[in-house]
Amino acid sequence: MAWTELTRRRYERSGGKYASDATDAEWELVAPLMPATRRIGRPRTTHLREVFDTILYIATTGCQSLPGSGLRSKP
Repeated sequence: MAWTELTRRRYERSGGKYASDATDAEWELVAPLMPATRRIGRPRTTHLREVFDTILYIATTGCQSLPGSGLRSKP
């Protein structure tokens, strides 16, 4: 695929904290597939979009964890 001005605008990844962050349109497709909040137990303190963006960051960069995110993988 050749990068023309039209395709550059279409696939531009701006607005997120990282280039690998999901766009709003991508999140709209993924959000319904995420587990619903449970009625019992402790309420969620982490937003699922942040978790999804972290997974995309790790898959894109090969990094073990996002710097300063608090989401760390166990050794």
